[in-house]
Amino acid sequence: MDIVDLSDKTRGDYFTCLEEWSDEMKDGICRKECWYNTMAKKGLRVKLARNDAGIIAGMIHYAPIEHSWIEGENLYFVYCIWVHGHKRGRGDLRKRGVGKALLRAAEEDVKNLKAKGLVVWGLILPFFMRAGWFKKHGYKKADRKGISVLLWKTFTENASPPQWIRAKKKPKPIPGKVVVTALSNGWCSGINGMIERAKQISGEFGDQVIFREIDMNSRAAVREWGLSDGLFIDDRNIYKGPPLSSEKIRKIISRKVKKLK
Repeated sequence: MDIVDLSDKTRGDYFTCLEEWSDEMKDGICRKECWYNTMAKKGLRVKLARNDAGIIAGMIHYAPIEHSWIEGENLYFVYCIWVHGHKRGRGDLRKRGVGKALLRAAEEDVKNLKAKGLVVWGLILPFFMRAGWFKKHGYKKADRKGISVLLWKTFTENASPPQWIRAKKKPKPIPGKVVVTALSNGWCSGINGMIERAKQISGEFGDQVIFREIDMNSRAAVREWGLSDGLFIDDRNIYKGPPLSSEKIRKIISRKVKKLK
């Protein structure tokens, strides 16, 4: 296995999060590509793990923390680290040291960039981006927000710990309408696809549903809302776990529309 930088040949792997077989991932490709083109100019780094069979098995991407939704200084922030784990497509490639190799490569890269440390986020629940996995690799808790934990590994003695930016704002309801508000960042193809589906489904209900999208790629927007991504129906954020399917989004909006007077 070797770790390689993103190239023209592997962009498709990256933009679909290695799930080129998934129609839901394909929904968000354009958004992911636009985000990448912007963030590449701000220091975004992407590394891919290629196994002995030449298959891209995992990926990690990270950027200066000042361009993320985390408060911090002279640190790099990992948006996600992902090893393909589905039976479909390229198959389940977990538990073969891919994630560990990617994390080590990112750490060495960030050290060479003279940053003070690497910051990750994890969940206390045993699935995607597990906080416990990062702790096993030397990361320590810096902050916590619900089930999400902010962890970091320092490379100097004078680094200051990062912090979550807390949620502050909610959309304001509009009488007689259902308001769908998407907070869009672009870093995750899964979330991008969910937002695209929400936009299309909102249009099915005519003028009963108003769809609004807010670009979260500025620090001002992040500090105003305290979130990186979100999907609100009126004032309730319905995105709490895996990206929602079309059926789930349509069901929630339909239920709200039926309650309109």
